[in-house]
Amino acid sequence: MKKQNSRTPLFAVCVNNSEYPVSLELHKIYRALPDEDAAIDGDLRIIDESGESYLYPAEWFVFVELPQEAEQSLLQAA
Repeated sequence: MKKQNSRTPLFAVCVNNSEYPVSLELHKIYRALPDEDAAIDGDLRIIDESGESYLYPAEWFVFVELPQEAEQSLLQAA
């Protein structure tokens, strides 16, 4: 997984939800929270469909950089 810069917030697209189809929607943009311990283990902390943050394999997501307007809209929806 490519290390992200310190800019927050981070967003990632789900590219694999095979083990958690109820918790993750394929191709949906999720908010990713910084978690250095999780990253060491190859995981990513994601706010999933429950509205809570859980650890998922980082390889199931691709980080995306969004326009400021899109970020603001997604953050307001949370």
